[in-house]
Amino acid sequence: MTSVLYDAQGPRAKRRNVLYTAVFVVALAAVVWWVYKTLDDKGQLAWGLWKPFFSSTEAYSTYIWPGLQNTLEAAALAMVIALPLGAVLGIARLSDHVWVRVPAAVVVEFFRAIPVLVLMIFGLALFAQYTDVSSEDRPFYAVVTGLVLYNASVLAEIVRAGILALPKGQSEAAMAIGLRKSQVMRVILLPQAVTTMLPAIVSQLVVIVKDTALGGAVLTFPELLASANTMSGYYGNIIASLTVVAVIFVVINFSLTSFASWLEGRLRRGKKSTGAVLGAQDVADIAGTAATGAEGGGLDLSGPFVGGGHGGKHDN
Repeated sequence: MTSVLYDAQGPRAKRRNVLYTAVFVVALAAVVWWVYKTLDDKGQLAWGLWKPFFSSTEAYSTYIWPGLQNTLEAAALAMVIALPLGAVLGIARLSDHVWVRVPAAVVVEFFRAIPVLVLMIFGLALFAQYTDVSSEDRPFYAVVTGLVLYNASVLAEIVRAGILALPKGQSEAAMAIGLRKSQVMRVILLPQAVTTMLPAIVSQLVVIVKDTALGGAVLTFPELLASANTMSGYYGNIIASLTVVAVIFVVINFSLTSFASWLEGRLRRGKKSTGAVLGAQDVADIAGTAATGAEGGGLDLSGPFVGGGHGGKHDN
């Protein structure tokens, strides 16, 4: 069987793929065995090093949970601020007004070009010199500031690309029935673009969660990775501590992407057409002409469309 995009494999191709798969599996098994043997020879797999994570809750309550709480707080606050800010900047870059479009483009390109760690360091210095924020809280504010500035700029480009990816006929058809440009953006373009942008947005949210670790490494922000370093110093089990923290990060980010996949599927199912055809009054309600009294002039919406759902006929 063949198709336009794919040719079915022949006997030789199948044998070759089986051989490649077998070689890859053997190579992967060899790497895994080498890693295991190296760790075992250095005593990193001894039960005593892993025991604190399975025999009691002290490691979790003293080190892991406080660090995880700080990580989630910083990431959540950065997400709450960066998402709407990025949406505003992305829409502003599509404005017809130069005085709106150009400043938004400058802000986005500037902060998108600077490494997030540099923004965090600048934020720490600014909070230290020009604010009354205590030295204990400065790392948190600096981490959130850096995450917001960088990720809002990236999200702005995601929003702009998602809107531009929609067919131009969407906005043209909306304006043809009397919608203003703000209504076209709010009612027509954004709801469709959100579904398209969701995977990229979630990927950026995952980046926000992971980048909190930069604050712990440089700014002494007591997040999850920093707590692992402190914990490994107390128990003397650096490999075990980092492994547990890595698993926690995987669980958090996998949960975030799984929820996004579920939400994307739900949004796509909810936007499927019911097959109903809008009549004149439905169009008037969407356009807001009935509320503003605009149906008295301009575009005539008093009669039904051809094939409309109200069963009317056009006069020739």
